Amino acid sequence: MKCGPHSRRRARAAIFLTLAFGSLVRAQEIASGVAQDPAKKNAPAPCLQPPPVLSWQDYQGPFQKVVGAFARKLDLKSVHAPQYKPAQYKLGTVLCSLEVKDKFTLFVRDTFEPISFLEAAFNAGLDQASNRDPTYRQGAEAYGKRFGADFAGQTTWRFFTDFAYPTILSEDPRYYRLIHGSGRRRFLHAVEHTFVAQRDSGKHMFNASQWLGTATAVALNDVYHPGNERGLSPALRVSGYALATGMGFDVLREFWPDIAHKLHMPFRDTREQSATEANRSAQKP
Repeated sequence: MKCGPHSRRRARAAIFLTLAFGSLVRAQEIASGVAQDPAKKNAPAPCLQPPPVLSWQDYQGPFQKVVGAFARKLDLKSVHAPQYKPAQYKLGTVLCSLEVKDKFTLFVRDTFEPISFLEAAFNAGLDQASNRDPTYRQGAEAYGKRFGADFAGQTTWRFFTDFAYPTILSEDPRYYRLIHGSGRRRFLHAVEHTFVAQRDSGKHMFNASQWLGTATAVALNDVYHPGNERGLSPALRVSGYALATGMGFDVLREFWPDIAHKLHMPFRDTREQSATEANRSAQKP
């Protein structure tokens, strides 16, 4: 299957963007190393590591691997400060920010989670049923091509939203659970994350990584789907769907602990032990 001149230009642009981004990250790491020397004169602010991500072994109920993998997928990009009395924390303690390697690890883990493969398989099935991108035609081979294209598309989206733009913009790609408060307040907090994110410093900022990453992934998606409908209107429709899906996952991340509790799902509580150990480390002189 041959790609048209537009696809070749987009592929060349993607390669150029990757090379340029690599140079920028390298320059940022060098600059960070140079800037760290004078910073050593000041005492670092206490930093608290978030609880570990759940694994399927943390669930001992029915359909252990499936439910555990789903919970881990939600927990992978979710963090919240453990709920202890303020007196038990050293003043000014905040969650530790992600370094460049941590953001890359987050991207890789998010990409190769089993649920990510199921997501691509489900979307490929929908594309097959609706005959999206008719250049692939029908049949088992066509489904395999659609699966590969969808997996490549969602990997591109995760690369830019989890790693590339968060690194360039010093943005934290994780979702911070509110946990406490009314249901309405928590729902609005989850919806707000599509527009408001946190910097690595802990301050609030516009969630540029989500919007820029979505726009970039949609633009590059035509490389994987040469038969897609072109134009501004289809691009806006796909972008809106992607942003709405991300918003829905944030709402699910916010209320997932409540859902697990209501359904009496026997997850092992790893948060308390991890938070206590991390807090002790942060309070060491």
